[in-house]
Amino acid sequence: MTGRSAPAVLPPSLRVWLGLTAVLSALVVVVLGVLYAGHSEPGTVDRWVIQPTADSVRPPWRNVALATDFLGEPAGAAALVLAAVTGCLLLRSPRAAVLVVAGAGTTVATTTLLKSLVGRTIHGDDNLSYPSGHTAFLTALALVVALIATGRLGLGRTAGMSLVLAAALVSGAAMGWAQVALGAHYPTDVLGGWCTALAVTPATAWLVDRTADRTTGQMAGTGRRERR
Repeated sequence: MTGRSAPAVLPPSLRVWLGLTAVLSALVVVVLGVLYAGHSEPGTVDRWVIQPTADSVRPPWRNVALATDFLGEPAGAAALVLAAVTGCLLLRSPRAAVLVVAGAGTTVATTTLLKSLVGRTIHGDDNLSYPSGHTAFLTALALVVALIATGRLGLGRTAGMSLVLAAALVSGAAMGWAQVALGAHYPTDVLGGWCTALAVTPATAWLVDRTADRTTGQMAGTGRRERR
Protein backbone atom coordinates (compact mmCIF):
# COMPACT_ATOMS: atom_id res chain seq x y z
CA MET A 1 0.00 0.00 0.00
CA THR A 2 1.45 3.41 -0.98
CA GLY A 3 -0.65 5.55 1.32
CA ARG A 4 -1.84 7.67 -1.61
CA SER A 5 -5.54 7.44 -2.43
CA ALA A 6 -5.28 9.37 -5.67
CA PRO A 7 -2.71 11.06 -7.91
CA ALA A 8 -1.34 14.32 -6.55
CA VAL A 9 -3.14 17.44 -7.74
CA LEU A 10 0.22 19.22 -7.68
CA PRO A 11 2.33 17.09 -10.05
CA PRO A 12 5.75 16.33 -8.49
CA SER A 13 7.53 17.42 -11.68
CA LEU A 14 6.11 20.94 -11.32
CA ARG A 15 6.54 21.50 -7.58
CA VAL A 16 9.88 23.25 -7.66
CA TRP A 17 9.07 25.53 -10.59
CA LEU A 18 5.60 26.39 -9.35
CA GLY A 19 7.05 26.99 -5.91
CA LEU A 20 9.49 29.51 -7.34
CA THR A 21 6.69 31.09 -9.36
CA ALA A 22 4.57 31.36 -6.23
CA VAL A 23 7.35 33.06 -4.28
CA LEU A 24 8.06 35.59 -7.04
CA SER A 25 4.35 36.26 -7.49
CA ALA A 26 3.87 36.83 -3.77
CA LEU A 27 6.74 39.32 -3.87
CA VAL A 28 5.06 41.24 -6.70
CA VAL A 29 1.77 41.31 -4.76
CA VAL A 30 3.50 42.71 -1.68
CA VAL A 31 5.54 45.32 -3.59
CA LEU A 32 2.51 46.61 -5.50
CA GLY A 33 0.44 46.61 -2.34
CA VAL A 34 3.01 48.76 -0.54
CA LEU A 35 3.38 51.13 -3.50
CA TYR A 36 -0.35 51.76 -3.90
CA ALA A 37 -1.56 51.48 -0.31
CA GLY A 38 -4.19 54.10 0.39
CA HIS A 39 -4.15 55.49 -3.16
CA SER A 40 -7.30 56.51 -5.01
CA GLU A 41 -5.80 57.47 -8.37
CA PRO A 42 -4.10 55.51 -11.15
CA GLY A 43 -0.34 55.30 -10.87
CA THR A 44 2.27 55.98 -13.52
CA VAL A 45 2.16 52.40 -14.81
CA ASP A 46 -1.64 52.50 -14.93
CA ARG A 47 -1.66 55.70 -16.96
CA TRP A 48 0.96 54.26 -19.28
CA VAL A 49 -1.32 51.30 -20.04
CA ILE A 50 -4.63 53.18 -20.17
CA GLN A 51 -6.48 55.94 -18.39
CA PRO A 52 -9.19 53.96 -16.52
CA THR A 53 -12.69 55.18 -17.32
CA ALA A 54 -16.14 53.66 -17.54
CA ASP A 55 -16.14 54.15 -21.31
CA SER A 56 -12.94 52.40 -22.35
CA VAL A 57 -14.79 50.10 -24.76
CA ARG A 58 -17.89 50.42 -26.91
CA PRO A 59 -20.31 47.76 -28.19
CA PRO A 60 -19.87 45.04 -29.23
CA TRP A 61 -16.64 44.71 -27.24
CA ARG A 62 -18.29 46.18 -24.17
CA ASN A 63 -20.76 43.28 -24.26
CA VAL A 64 -17.83 40.86 -24.39
CA ALA A 65 -16.26 42.60 -21.41
CA LEU A 66 -19.54 42.42 -19.46
CA ALA A 67 -19.93 38.72 -20.24
CA THR A 68 -16.36 38.04 -19.11
CA ASP A 69 -16.90 40.10 -15.96
CA PHE A 70 -19.97 37.98 -15.13
CA LEU A 71 -17.73 34.93 -14.77
CA GLY A 72 -16.21 36.59 -11.71
CA GLU A 73 -19.53 37.63 -10.19
CA PRO A 74 -21.06 35.37 -7.49
CA ALA A 75 -23.54 33.69 -9.85
CA GLY A 76 -21.06 33.19 -12.67
CA ALA A 77 -18.27 32.06 -10.36
CA ALA A 78 -20.55 29.58 -8.60
CA ALA A 79 -21.60 28.12 -11.95
CA LEU A 80 -17.98 27.68 -13.05
CA VAL A 81 -16.98 26.06 -9.76
CA LEU A 82 -19.99 23.76 -9.85
CA ALA A 83 -19.18 22.70 -13.42
CA ALA A 84 -15.54 22.04 -12.52
CA VAL A 85 -16.45 20.07 -9.38
CA THR A 86 -18.98 18.01 -11.33
CA GLY A 87 -16.35 17.22 -13.95
CA CYS A 88 -13.88 16.10 -11.28
CA LEU A 89 -16.45 13.84 -9.65
CA LEU A 90 -17.40 12.33 -13.00
CA LEU A 91 -13.71 11.57 -13.47
CA ARG A 92 -13.75 9.98 -10.00
CA SER A 93 -11.23 12.44 -8.63
CA PRO A 94 -12.56 13.79 -5.32
CA ARG A 95 -9.15 15.23 -4.46
CA ALA A 96 -9.30 17.37 -7.58
CA ALA A 97 -12.84 18.46 -6.67
CA VAL A 98 -11.58 19.57 -3.27
CA LEU A 99 -8.82 21.58 -4.94
CA VAL A 100 -11.34 23.35 -7.20
CA VAL A 101 -13.26 24.61 -4.18
CA ALA A 102 -10.23 25.20 -1.95
CA GLY A 103 -8.13 26.83 -4.66
CA ALA A 104 -10.80 29.26 -5.80
CA GLY A 105 -12.05 29.94 -2.28
CA THR A 106 -8.63 30.55 -0.76
CA THR A 107 -7.63 32.86 -3.60
CA VAL A 108 -10.80 34.94 -3.32
CA ALA A 109 -10.45 35.11 0.47
CA THR A 110 -6.85 36.28 0.09
CA THR A 111 -7.80 39.07 -2.32
CA THR A 112 -10.59 40.18 0.02
CA LEU A 113 -8.16 40.39 2.93
CA LEU A 114 -5.55 42.22 0.86
CA LYS A 115 -8.10 44.78 -0.30
CA SER A 116 -8.82 45.71 3.29
CA LEU A 117 -5.12 45.85 4.18
CA VAL A 118 -4.01 47.88 1.15
CA GLY A 119 -6.99 50.23 1.03
CA ARG A 120 -6.60 51.30 -2.59
CA THR A 121 -9.84 52.59 -4.10
CA ILE A 122 -11.32 53.42 -7.48
CA HIS A 123 -14.41 55.56 -8.21
CA GLY A 124 -15.10 56.25 -4.55
CA ASP A 125 -13.95 55.30 -1.08
CA ASP A 126 -16.27 52.28 -0.96
CA ASN A 127 -14.72 50.57 -3.98
CA LEU A 128 -11.59 48.75 -2.82
CA SER A 129 -9.62 47.77 -5.89
CA TYR A 130 -6.28 46.09 -5.10
CA PRO A 131 -5.93 43.27 -5.99
CA SER A 132 -8.60 42.36 -8.54
CA GLY A 133 -10.70 39.52 -7.14
CA HIS A 134 -12.28 38.77 -10.50
CA THR A 135 -8.88 38.30 -12.14
CA ALA A 136 -7.59 36.24 -9.24
CA PHE A 137 -10.61 33.94 -9.27
CA LEU A 138 -10.61 33.12 -12.98
CA THR A 139 -6.83 32.68 -12.99
CA ALA A 140 -6.99 30.36 -9.98
CA LEU A 141 -9.71 28.24 -11.54
CA ALA A 142 -7.77 27.99 -14.81
CA LEU A 143 -4.65 27.01 -12.88
CA VAL A 144 -6.52 24.27 -11.02
CA VAL A 145 -7.95 22.85 -14.24
CA ALA A 146 -4.52 22.95 -15.88
CA LEU A 147 -2.90 21.20 -12.91
CA ILE A 148 -5.53 18.47 -12.99
CA ALA A 149 -5.10 18.05 -16.75
CA THR A 150 -1.32 17.87 -16.36
CA GLY A 151 -1.62 15.07 -13.84
CA ARG A 152 -4.19 13.06 -15.75
CA LEU A 153 -2.33 13.38 -19.06
CA GLY A 154 0.99 12.53 -17.44
CA LEU A 155 2.70 15.58 -18.90
CA GLY A 156 6.34 16.20 -18.12
CA ARG A 157 7.85 19.30 -16.58
CA THR A 158 8.18 21.33 -19.77
CA ALA A 159 4.77 20.48 -21.22
CA GLY A 160 3.10 20.73 -17.84
CA MET A 161 4.54 24.13 -17.00
CA SER A 162 3.70 25.37 -20.49
CA LEU A 163 0.07 24.30 -20.05
CA VAL A 164 -0.25 25.74 -16.56
CA LEU A 165 1.34 29.09 -17.42
CA ALA A 166 -0.60 29.37 -20.67
CA ALA A 167 -3.89 28.75 -18.84
CA ALA A 168 -2.98 31.37 -16.24
CA LEU A 169 -1.94 33.90 -18.87
CA VAL A 170 -5.00 33.49 -21.08
CA SER A 171 -7.52 33.56 -18.23
CA GLY A 172 -5.79 36.41 -16.43
CA ALA A 173 -5.45 38.47 -19.61
CA ALA A 174 -9.11 37.95 -20.55
CA MET A 175 -10.52 38.92 -17.17
CA GLY A 176 -7.92 41.63 -16.65
CA TRP A 177 -8.84 43.23 -19.95
CA ALA A 178 -12.51 43.16 -19.01
CA GLN A 179 -11.88 44.76 -15.61
CA VAL A 180 -9.76 47.57 -17.02
CA ALA A 181 -12.06 48.09 -20.01
CA LEU A 182 -15.09 48.44 -17.73
CA GLY A 183 -13.22 50.82 -15.45
CA ALA A 184 -13.59 48.47 -12.48
CA HIS A 185 -9.85 48.17 -11.80
CA TYR A 186 -6.52 49.77 -12.54
CA PRO A 187 -4.07 47.69 -14.61
CA THR A 188 -1.86 47.18 -11.55
CA ASP A 189 -4.89 45.82 -9.66
CA VAL A 190 -5.22 43.21 -12.37
CA LEU A 191 -1.53 42.32 -12.14
CA GLY A 192 -1.87 42.00 -8.38
CA GLY A 193 -4.88 39.70 -8.74
CA TRP A 194 -3.10 37.54 -11.30
CA CYS A 195 -0.04 37.20 -9.11
CA THR A 196 -2.20 36.44 -6.08
CA ALA A 197 -3.64 33.42 -7.89
CA LEU A 198 -0.16 32.30 -8.96
CA ALA A 199 1.02 32.53 -5.35
CA VAL A 200 -1.97 30.99 -3.58
CA THR A 201 -3.12 28.20 -5.91
CA PRO A 202 0.07 26.06 -5.95
CA ALA A 203 0.34 26.40 -2.16
CA THR A 204 -3.27 25.30 -1.79
CA ALA A 205 -2.69 22.32 -4.08
CA TRP A 206 0.30 21.29 -1.98
CA LEU A 207 -1.76 21.52 1.21
CA VAL A 208 -4.59 19.48 -0.33
CA ASP A 209 -2.12 16.73 -1.32
CA ARG A 210 -0.42 16.77 2.06
CA THR A 211 -3.70 16.61 3.98
CA ALA A 212 -5.15 13.87 1.77
CA ASP A 213 -1.98 11.77 1.94
CA ARG A 214 -1.79 12.11 5.71
CA THR A 215 -5.44 11.12 6.09
CA THR A 216 -4.99 8.14 3.79
CA GLY A 217 -1.89 7.06 5.68
CA GLN A 218 -3.71 7.22 8.99
CA MET A 219 -6.62 5.20 7.61
CA ALA A 220 -4.23 2.61 6.17
CA GLY A 221 -2.47 2.32 9.51
CA THR A 222 -5.76 1.85 11.32
CA GLY A 223 -6.79 -0.83 8.86
CA ARG A 224 -3.57 -2.76 9.37
CA ARG A 225 -3.96 -2.67 13.15
CA GLU A 226 -7.54 -3.91 12.91
CA ARG A 227 -6.46 -6.88 10.78
CA ARG A 228 -3.89 -8.02 13.31
